[in-house]
Amino acid sequence: MHEHDVLVIGGGGAGLRAAIAADEEGADVAIVTKLHPVRSHTGAAEGGINAALREGDDWELHAYDTMKGSDYLGDAPAIETLAQDSPEETVQLEHWGMPFSREDDGRVSQRPFGGLSFARTTYAGAETGHHMLHTMYEQVVKRGIQVYDEWYVSDLAVTDHDDPSDRECHGVVAYDIKTGEIEGFKARNGVVLATGGLGQVYDHTTNAVANTGDGAAMAYRAGVPLEDMEFVQFHPTTLPSTGVLISEGVRGEGGILYNAEGERFMFEYGYANNDGELASRDVVSRAELTEVNAGRGVEDEYVYLDMRHLGEERITDRLENILHLARDFEGVDGLEEPMPVKPGQHYEMGGIETDENGHTRIDGLYAAGECACVSVHGSNRLGGNALPELIVFGARAGRHAAGADMGEPEITTGRTADTEPEDDLETPVEPGAVEAGDEDAVADGGEPTDESRSSSDPRSDGGAAVVDPDETVRGAVERERARIERLLDKDTGVQHAELRADLQESMTENVNVFRNEDGLEQALEDIQAVRERYQDVYVDDPSRTFNTDLIHTIETRNLVDLAEAITLGALARDEFRGAHWRQEHQERKDDEWLKHTMLSWNDGSPELWYKPVILDGENKTYEPKERSY
Repeated sequence: MHEHDVLVIGGGGAGLRAAIAADEEGADVAIVTKLHPVRSHTGAAEGGINAALREGDDWELHAYDTMKGSDYLGDAPAIETLAQDSPEETVQLEHWGMPFSREDDGRVSQRPFGGLSFARTTYAGAETGHHMLHTMYEQVVKRGIQVYDEWYVSDLAVTDHDDPSDRECHGVVAYDIKTGEIEGFKARNGVVLATGGLGQVYDHTTNAVANTGDGAAMAYRAGVPLEDMEFVQFHPTTLPSTGVLISEGVRGEGGILYNAEGERFMFEYGYANNDGELASRDVVSRAELTEVNAGRGVEDEYVYLDMRHLGEERITDRLENILHLARDFEGVDGLEEPMPVKPGQHYEMGGIETDENGHTRIDGLYAAGECACVSVHGSNRLGGNALPELIVFGARAGRHAAGADMGEPEITTGRTADTEPEDDLETPVEPGAVEAGDEDAVADGGEPTDESRSSSDPRSDGGAAVVDPDETVRGAVERERARIERLLDKDTGVQHAELRADLQESMTENVNVFRNEDGLEQALEDIQAVRERYQDVYVDDPSRTFNTDLIHTIETRNLVDLAEAITLGALARDEFRGAHWRQEHQERKDDEWLKHTMLSWNDGSPELWYKPVILDGENKTYEPKERSY
């Protein structure tokens, strides 16, 4: 068993920043990651980091823009923390050597992004995330922080108390991809989940193949609620053939969107009369698809993004990477012709419920980055706010997990009348519980209920929950070894790739930019069918080393649980807010829906409930207003 004070799961932007912060507090910290840190998906972030750095800008403006962009579903304390801490964290990156683009006078460059009232997006060409990863990984190496590279964490070691709020996390179980060994990792102080997004729920996404929502799914099944999962961001400019991202920086520098008829539709059809192409991402994505659906799209699929008028010097200085992407994946020379673009799944606004220090309802378990929901993005994230979230809340989670005294923002565990479980939510299927005692289902990947766990859990005192940290980790390791052995020993059944393809097809068809009740109900039926077929899943590759078939099979189980969470929230929320558009409900309903959608695992039968949005900030209350650009 490996043992450290703090374990950080994931080596992307949030994970690296959390590890550095824990190390600064004097903790023995280690990163456990299925990818080498500089291969993490943060490296695909192109646009920049929002930070109020210049005269004429301040954190309060940044906070207001973020709250407005969230369509008033973000929590004011978290939003203000993001805006207040981002300048210091951004300057820290610069001091560590991050090569920000600069103006002639030596200041770091900033560009306008959608939904911002000030040009505050600090960037490094069109490869900001790539440079951020390398800058922080240098600090990890410099500090001698141990990195368990290519170790896939497949389960959490959590005590088995009946009430999830009484549970404690003492470590994780991980599969060594290089050797096939399954081992335990004990955390003396805390575990920080920083596992990134879940884009592989969809078949057209900017996310990498590795983005399978592992941390969110593991925390959910361990007893932490998922928050606001229905809010999925679809980026308006992705390449049609691959989903590869074309940075919002292109529009920030002055790029223009045209339809097939050569019309600058953001203005000509009144989608955003003031901000045009720099309206928020949900507005632009809906506008593009409306143009396509109205017959004004190119080849009935996409629109054009044109940057030729910016000139070769400006493009190669600030957007050179975009030229390579367009040429390599679409065969288009951005200096000579417009680029084809269409919306693609990009970011999950919801995630693991946390407080401002990254702490969850399970003691010792933290989360930061895209897998978490501290609720800075609400129902729509502004471009340029993802990277500051990584460094701001990654740092806070790392410090707190290491034992720093940072105060204790409270997560409300009680439920008022307004937070009772949703009793009248109509679904066409019973969301996927595994029958108690169904050992085959458990063996083949289904989630054990409390009853099926009890036969394998080490217990003391006649059934009392195990609280000894070593025993908790050892018990989790034995259960995971048994599950994986059964997956590898099985030689017939269905393969995960078929199931994943069916899941992705249904989610892309039914839970996309435009949503309606029939489509959402169809998606739930499809998800349930995939879940049932998953009980017969098997791993075709019997090898014990570098077995990606095994890893993808485990990941697919996570995708099923998260797809269900997204769809249940989308069906329940009968309003139009931010990225969540409902055909039958074309208005924002503040009197009914100014609240967070919460989903608890509840032994495999998801339980839907709510908690209020916090609009009271440090010095002001953010009053919901009509959101226009």
